[in-house]
Amino acid sequence: MASLQQKGNGWYCQFLYQKKRYTFTLGPVSSTEAETKAAQVDYLLLRLKQHLAVLPPGVGIVEYVQFDGRIVPPESPAAEALPLSMLREKYLATHEATLEPSTLACIRIHFKHLEKILGAACSVTDLQLADLQGYVDQRGKAKGRGGRRLSATTIHKEIVTLRTAWNWAVKMNYLTGRFPNNGLRYPKTHEKPPFQTREEIERQIAGGLSPAEQAELWHALYLPVAEIAELLQFVKTAATQPFVYPMCCFAAHTGTRRSELLRLRITDLDLATKRATIHEKKRVRGKVTTRSVPLSPFLVGVLQAWLQIHPGGPYLFSHEATVVRSKKRSPTTGHQGQRTRAKTTNERLSTVRRRASSGPTAVTPSEAHDHLKRTLADSRWQSLRGWHVLRHSCCSALAAQGVDQRIIDEIMGHQTEEMRRRYRHLLPSLKQEAVSRVFG
Repeated sequence: MASLQQKGNGWYCQFLYQKKRYTFTLGPVSSTEAETKAAQVDYLLLRLKQHLAVLPPGVGIVEYVQFDGRIVPPESPAAEALPLSMLREKYLATHEATLEPSTLACIRIHFKHLEKILGAACSVTDLQLADLQGYVDQRGKAKGRGGRRLSATTIHKEIVTLRTAWNWAVKMNYLTGRFPNNGLRYPKTHEKPPFQTREEIERQIAGGLSPAEQAELWHALYLPVAEIAELLQFVKTAATQPFVYPMCCFAAHTGTRRSELLRLRITDLDLATKRATIHEKKRVRGKVTTRSVPLSPFLVGVLQAWLQIHPGGPYLFSHEATVVRSKKRSPTTGHQGQRTRAKTTNERLSTVRRRASSGPTAVTPSEAHDHLKRTLADSRWQSLRGWHVLRHSCCSALAAQGVDQRIIDEIMGHQTEEMRRRYRHLLPSLKQEAVSRVFG
């Protein structure tokens, strides 16, 4: 309870707050005014005790009761504007050495679209939900694969990239507050078709589908064991480069991802025990982990033959230093483009020079993709959509033979139930046999 003291012509008020005594001057006022103020102090202290009021940050208790709790906190200084382009530069500069090149490339693409619509000079500090919704609505009208509208999943990934950069900027004190995406609405998305065999896909295409629908189905292709063997036999005779066949065999018999294949070193192989160590970068965030995969006798034989003609270097799948008609490994470089090249032969050759040889190097992701497509071109296998089909097929082959899911998880590196469901697709004939055994 507040108490009053009079000294000379002035009054003083004392009170207890959190077991400490405080005093402040009321001045030369009447006794009635002093008692009214003491009652007001008691009221304010009671509201604080009952948590019906809160002491403003940076405001002392004496100042609070002196001014009847009507303290207006000083305005925070306005945050310095942070352009979207500067956020991109700062974020990429910090993460350049810690993220995968493919991840960095994806982030750059996302920021390219963000800056195109929001503007490179857009102040991230002033970004509001309405700005993000406008971005989502405009991106939703863009064309995606096969002439379809851009997938909501793609738009969501772009927003997630911006949100991740925002949260990092908050930790670095470049920004304050939460990312304003609460209530953001995306276009409806379509569930991906389940993985299917070639026969299933071809029957649906025969019924009449648009090119976009056909392309989506081919992305869901997986190969039974017999077709895996046929494909590998075809690649063996048609491979455009020596590394393509052993790399295909490794992917088909172990389910290894393309990025993991390209990280493999010769020392990761133990052909005596028929095992290989796979270096992972997806299973644990921020950490490179490993898993051990068994090698089939067939794959061991293929790898032994490959090592006999291996071009050199530490990586298992390497490329010759010089490759004819290659953009990066041709014997010469400096050739002029069709649009800018000179008219005479001498002027055209003036910029051409011998390429410095750096010796055999690891196959790059673009080279792996390009040579697989070249190998399969104009064949019954040209509908395969890259190396990941072999991962799907390996998982299917193991599941079709009744291999325990835990073993499949160890071989494939699966971690989530969603990932397991995506790959857990048995052959149609096995499903039919299972139902027939139960119901006749």
